[in-house]
Amino acid sequence: MEPGDSNSAAEGKTHNVSVPPVEGVAGGGTSYGWADGGLRGTSLGAGVIDPTKVHSEDLLHVWSMPSTANVSQQEAPRPLEKVNLLAARNERESFQIALRPKVSWATSGIAGSVHIQCTDLCSSSGDRLVVGQSITLRRVVPILGVPDALVPIDPLSPQISLHPGETAAVWVSLNVPCGQPPGLYEGEILVTAIKTQFDSRAESLLKSERYGLYKELRSCLDITEPGDYSSPEEMVQRLTSASTALRRMLDNPVLQDCNGQENNGFGDMMDEDVMNNVSVRLKLSLTVWDFTLPVTPSLPAISETVIEDRFCLEHGTEGWYNALDHHFRWLLQYRISPFFCRWGDSMRILAYTCPWPADHPKANEYYSDPRLAAYAVPYAPILSCTDAAKNSLMREVDILKSKPHWSKAYFYLWDEPLNVDQYDMICSISNELRSYAPDVRILTTYYCGPSGSELAPSTFEAFVKVPNVLRPHTQIFCTSEWVLGTREDLVKDIVAELRPDLGEEWWTYVCMGPSDPQPNWHLGMRGTQHRAVMWRVWKEGGTGFLYWGTNCYEKAMIPSAEICFRRGLPPGDGVLFYPGEVFSSSHEPVASTRLERILSGMQDIEYLKLYSSRYGREEGLALLEKTGMYLGPDRYTLDHGPVDVMRAMETAQ
Repeated sequence: MEPGDSNSAAEGKTHNVSVPPVEGVAGGGTSYGWADGGLRGTSLGAGVIDPTKVHSEDLLHVWSMPSTANVSQQEAPRPLEKVNLLAARNERESFQIALRPKVSWATSGIAGSVHIQCTDLCSSSGDRLVVGQSITLRRVVPILGVPDALVPIDPLSPQISLHPGETAAVWVSLNVPCGQPPGLYEGEILVTAIKTQFDSRAESLLKSERYGLYKELRSCLDITEPGDYSSPEEMVQRLTSASTALRRMLDNPVLQDCNGQENNGFGDMMDEDVMNNVSVRLKLSLTVWDFTLPVTPSLPAISETVIEDRFCLEHGTEGWYNALDHHFRWLLQYRISPFFCRWGDSMRILAYTCPWPADHPKANEYYSDPRLAAYAVPYAPILSCTDAAKNSLMREVDILKSKPHWSKAYFYLWDEPLNVDQYDMICSISNELRSYAPDVRILTTYYCGPSGSELAPSTFEAFVKVPNVLRPHTQIFCTSEWVLGTREDLVKDIVAELRPDLGEEWWTYVCMGPSDPQPNWHLGMRGTQHRAVMWRVWKEGGTGFLYWGTNCYEKAMIPSAEICFRRGLPPGDGVLFYPGEVFSSSHEPVASTRLERILSGMQDIEYLKLYSSRYGREEGLALLEKTGMYLGPDRYTLDHGPVDVMRAMETAQ
């Protein structure tokens, strides 16, 4: 959101309203039957409220919140103000709409239902951002009581239910295409209280009317039942009779309100004129900058995804390939370069980005995708050290090293080696791989030096000296942020041991730790804390990032099973999206708010890189401090305001 915008988390003020009590808190009751906030002089009476005859502003609070806000069920209302967003081409910018009922207008046990309609965003030159393509709406669903899952809202029926005494949130994302003309785009979002389907049906059809329609439908069915027709003329006559009966039903007075409303998502609940008169209107503007974020992320961010544990798919089957392909393509939109894995003994890992061999047409399609910043090549002998496996590996490397995308390739052989034997094994495998391709890249994650060695007198010094043990057998040294803690000054000790002239890189990762207040992606952390993971990477000078898992929940027999985080891990650790089947019949993965904030952090890196390319890295670092956005692992903004200030200052130069 634009700096200075009073609806940002940094500057928003709570309405002077009386928020209903919460059961068990300060003597509150159950919150049913309350009236939250004043009404605009309208007497609603004691009966059932008809939302078509009352302005929605009298029935519910509507306000906006930034994407870094965790909108809880007890979030207090704020003023409704225009939303002003800024974005580059090939960028996604998001915000939230918060909704809280003032009264109940439904008779079915909920406070009521609302319809949310977003218009296209249009510029003065006639260019558009189209709803359903560039603009999407998702319902924020709590996980363990924390707002996290972003469940898609049906664009044909964009309705959600509100509960008494609870604030709900809708996540709005604007995706700016690479070719979008720059300029100011404006539109609005209409929020309208509507009758629930139960209430509408109950009052629209009397028993006699329902029985009449039933008889008509029964007659149509009898006419069109398959049978031995004496002639084609008889079949035509029957169909004509059925058509006449159906038209007669459509002309029934109880269905007249449906005419012309089939495609607006309201059905017989409310016509367009009434909706325009009673809706709460949220004005929305987006300034599209005249620059484009690179399609290939400047910083490779890789993460593990597992399939077999949740979808009960047999390895190598058509369903297994389809599931991997679906998840691979879905994760690319978040600027993440995914890899899949199978585990061997002693933390050996078979990591691979593409399930097909290098000579398969799909492989080149995967590896050549410009959205992919790095890809893992499988070291097959990890699982089966046979001559066939080694020959397959040699053929794989021989094909890939001749491709233009070979510079993106890496091998991930061992996760967090602990002792001298494991380090020696990495060196042995490296010798084999370098005999196939001298310029091969091997990634090794670690948080300590090898036990049993006399590498250095202290634990931290042994950790720092790891490159001396693994050179030339590792090119990507990937260290845990947990080791650094809040000691940002220790980075220089790590970097001093590396040899960039030999192609060595320093990446970082988070796994379990670090914990609050440092940046991480645990459930329940602040939104800026999630986004700050990437700010930290950029400030410390890392050239890549690894996250240990994106969907590592407990194993389940079916995708729709209840989501359970792994025992012994912080809530949400290793889980960035959920199976779509848990929330609906859709197979599309459901993103978390944390995954969206990762994307935002990755986009922030592109802004910082652009600024630094113009004015130097020192000026980029100074900008982080000047805006107050990020000063260190325990010193970053808790509010959204400085984020918008940073982005605006970079683009205004």
